[in-house]
Amino acid sequence: MASSPLRARRSPRAVPAVLLTAGALLLAGCSTGPAGGGSAGSSGSAAEGATGEFPRTVEHVYGETTIEEAPERVATVSWVNHDVATALGVVPVGVPTTDFGANGTGSTDWFDAALEESGAEAPQTYSETDGINFEAIAALDPDVILGAYSGLTREDYDKLSEIAPVVAYPEDAVAYGTSWQDSTELIGQALGREERAREVVEDVEQQIAETAEQYPELEGTSFVYGTLDPSAADPIIAYTEVDNRPKLLTSLGMVQAEAVTGAAEGKEDEFYVTWSPENADDLVSDVFVSWAAGEDVREDIESDPLLSSIPAVADDALVLQTDEQEVLSVSAASPLSIPWALENVVPDIAEAARTAGGE
Repeated sequence: MASSPLRARRSPRAVPAVLLTAGALLLAGCSTGPAGGGSAGSSGSAAEGATGEFPRTVEHVYGETTIEEAPERVATVSWVNHDVATALGVVPVGVPTTDFGANGTGSTDWFDAALEESGAEAPQTYSETDGINFEAIAALDPDVILGAYSGLTREDYDKLSEIAPVVAYPEDAVAYGTSWQDSTELIGQALGREERAREVVEDVEQQIAETAEQYPELEGTSFVYGTLDPSAADPIIAYTEVDNRPKLLTSLGMVQAEAVTGAAEGKEDEFYVTWSPENADDLVSDVFVSWAAGEDVREDIESDPLLSSIPAVADDALVLQTDEQEVLSVSAASPLSIPWALENVVPDIAEAARTAGGE
């Protein structure tokens, strides 16, 4: 976890009401026990909240998956998927341990808030440091495995399918590039909760619209969302429009820098492009948002003869994100993390937009 937060933590936005109306009974019915702990008894059933008919078939990058009955025991891989399931009223029985971006509980603020509001117990966790934890997932005896947001390979998918039906990422998405809306829709289909998924998406999109109104300076402001690090092999990285970071900013009315859009042409499956430091002054935007391991990186950037020539850096409109949880809330966007990001990430970007506008 980053040791020097970008700024003091703000109070998290309340969990959207629509995420809580599924009821604590449904949420509690899917938990097995505290994170990393043993199994606990359940009260109720996740299947009770499903409104869709079963069996049902969902489509994804590796074909089709048929789910015979409304899942009661849900396991997830990667980020995002456990957030989405919880937002839809189903706390998984098992989820990957959060390493990058974890809070003091080894989870995230937004997931913990939803869990607390629901009254459910925390799911078991398993490490994905060395890849998919097939053994731990199999031990949970899940009814379905969710990977709508993931980088599942065909080999991963086939091996997981020997355990339970698997929902991989959409065919039209890149690995780790599924939008939070598409993840919610796909998982809603798998759980028989399409109506709930639509409500959740509409609610969060409304919050985004309200935030855009709160910060009118964002409208039309150009940006680069990437990474600046003079010591890295690739000192300049910019995320493309298929990545969730630029997707959030464009949803707020901001505009991807033309330089990045041009560099990404013909690279529709790539979520980032590299940029030559020798051409740093051509990377024109009003604002530059960058991850950094610590606040001291700012001095390294500003003292670098090439990176300091990036227009947004020269104009003091560089937003340096040193808090891993801030980065995770946007890069692995979910209907739980986005409201948190609107409170904890967007104000810094709006401040940079005001600086760029001469305020």
